[in-house]
Amino acid sequence: MTQTTTAETPPARFWAIDDLPGLEFDPLLEEVLREEPVARIRLPYGEGEAWLVTRYEDVRLVTSDSRFSRRALVERTAKATGMTAHQIASSAGFNYVDPPDHSRLRKVVARAFTVQGMKRLRPLAQRTADRLLDEVERHGPPADLMAMLHGPLPLSVVSDLLGVPEEDRSRLAGWPDLIMSTGPGPERSRQVKAELTAYINELLELRRREPREDLATVLAEALDRGELNQEEAVSVTTAIQVSGAHAVRNNSANMVYALLTHPTHLARLRAEPELLPRAVDELLRFIPHRNGVGLPRVATEDLEVGGVLIRAGEVVYASYLAANRDPEVFDDPDALDFDRSELGHLAFGHGPHHCMGAQLTRMESEVMLSSLLSRFPGLRLAVEPEDMVWQSKGLIRGPQTLPVAW
Repeated sequence: MTQTTTAETPPARFWAIDDLPGLEFDPLLEEVLREEPVARIRLPYGEGEAWLVTRYEDVRLVTSDSRFSRRALVERTAKATGMTAHQIASSAGFNYVDPPDHSRLRKVVARAFTVQGMKRLRPLAQRTADRLLDEVERHGPPADLMAMLHGPLPLSVVSDLLGVPEEDRSRLAGWPDLIMSTGPGPERSRQVKAELTAYINELLELRRREPREDLATVLAEALDRGELNQEEAVSVTTAIQVSGAHAVRNNSANMVYALLTHPTHLARLRAEPELLPRAVDELLRFIPHRNGVGLPRVATEDLEVGGVLIRAGEVVYASYLAANRDPEVFDDPDALDFDRSELGHLAFGHGPHHCMGAQLTRMESEVMLSSLLSRFPGLRLAVEPEDMVWQSKGLIRGPQTLPVAW
């Protein structure tokens, strides 16, 4: 359904979602957070208009109130205004379901994200980091950390989590980037998702025959008990594989870039390694790690958000990036501050769709940063910041290459 502007509805702003240099914060998000925290927008694809919510408390409301539905997106006859010409996520899994179905799926997946599960994965991640950095050291400067660390380590960790055999991991390496980019186009994205789906079906069948201590085994056993269906199992696995390999790769590289361009913070972290968990959390808040916004929700009844009436059937986007820069919640929000007391950021989302891999992501980031800082005391960018090359048309922001010297 196409919404029209009325006397009660502000005119829509067109949000082009242009590539931004480095870690520059999106100027439209900065503007609406300051001037119109519940704003009307049009995005490059789809039909109609939508609301964009940017204030911290409003974002928390929209992402946790059951009157804003993800499932309702599937039932719409027209595609809502959006960032891509094709659907990134499957409508069968985490992304397009509401409680209680969403709670059912999370309960199954949570069996692989236990404290014991994280303890199992950390030494595996550390061994992989050590091996990769051995190769960086042998290679010598300049070395591209995107190719030599930030790409292979998250792929290895998520493969360990899922239970992907070593000999299959190279097949998975390029799929997440193609799925999570607007550049390749709808047909190529559909082809890649079909290839990944076929592989995941193979993996689930393998783990039925050869159970291990991994997520694929958890899902295969849940399938046999009727706790979820095949399409849901594939969608859950796809979401974890894509976000675990693609998002962590870029986010961790952004962290290294941020530290190398904030020398005072880098020096302090070297001098106070115990500060690392807090530093990682602040980097997660500070870095604008994605372009635009993620999936929207649909209001199922009329309700007010931030003093603005949103009517039933209208589409609402919530910006976690903007919420993390809300001056009502974070003092001096545009500053990187390792002493910040208010660390309740929304980098992993909020509400039912809060990222289940949050602790895994923190662990990987800590392993990468601590290993880099201890191995290479003189680590620095091998190019000027303005000469860095950044990825284009990606949903998750990050360097194309991260050349460093030491």
